[in-house]
Amino acid sequence: MKRFLDDAGVELPIIGGPMYPCSNPELVAAVSNAGGIGIVQPVSLTYVHGYGFREGLLYIKSLTSKPIGMNVLIERSSLKYQERMREWIDIALDEGIRFFITSLGKPDWVVDQVHPHGAKVYHDVTEMKWAKIAQKAKVNGLICVNSLAGGHAGNIDPLSLYNALKELDLPLVCAGGVGDHASFEEMMKVGYDAVQMGTVFIASEECQVPLAYKQAIVKATKEDIVRSLNLTGVEVSVINTAYIQRLGLKPNRLLSWMLGNDLLKRLVRFFYVIRSLKNLKGLVEGKKSQEGFFQAGKSVEGIKDISPVQDIINRLIKG
Repeated sequence: MKRFLDDAGVELPIIGGPMYPCSNPELVAAVSNAGGIGIVQPVSLTYVHGYGFREGLLYIKSLTSKPIGMNVLIERSSLKYQERMREWIDIALDEGIRFFITSLGKPDWVVDQVHPHGAKVYHDVTEMKWAKIAQKAKVNGLICVNSLAGGHAGNIDPLSLYNALKELDLPLVCAGGVGDHASFEEMMKVGYDAVQMGTVFIASEECQVPLAYKQAIVKATKEDIVRSLNLTGVEVSVINTAYIQRLGLKPNRLLSWMLGNDLLKRLVRFFYVIRSLKNLKGLVEGKKSQEGFFQAGKSVEGIKDISPVQDIINRLIKG
């Protein structure tokens, strides 16, 4: 635990996971104020919540004097996108951010960009193959995304994932399945250095999503969480609402064939991503909440009400 606390510069082994579209500035700041570290999701900050990137960081810094982090999506989808992400990293470093979480690619160039400034990089992994790539890139720790997580989850349960990755001798953060004191204690006893939580913070007073989304999380049980391949082209963990049932969990025969074709799958996934980005932005704006596109993980089992972030973290630590 100490290595994580030192790397993040925080009091508690808790990360407020970066979420598109749910990571509004007030939520990020609230997690940091409560002793964990809130993580800025830059596309959510700029595209959904309408801030210029530096402007958004300055606003968050006006709400908290505690450390915050930044999520870097490093998939090499286009040179222009990567250039924009590099610019955002430079701005983040200029504004004092020293903790980065990388996702969806090889993190070597982020490590090279931020390590000279004394910053730390933790990389999302779902299995040993990706963990070894991250270790070779000299990351400081691993976000271990397990099968209980919301959104784009892994396929391995938390205990098995920990046992597989502990030999790498890096700080390991459990991402998925933690929403109450019992699950937090269980993961810390397993040996994880910290936990990353998303779903429980969506059901917080500070999160700016429609009430229907928060109520859906509170009412759901772990049996209500399903995986859909028909939202982004890869499996996404969501609440099994009437909208998800109408849409279906798998693409139609034509789209399935296209996803299996090396030449066409990128085009199909691009279509899925654009549709998903617009739908989720509409959800935050109150335009899509009635449709029931609610990303969530199996930690819904331990979430019983809508509370301030400070209360959520107090209960998590103290029971």
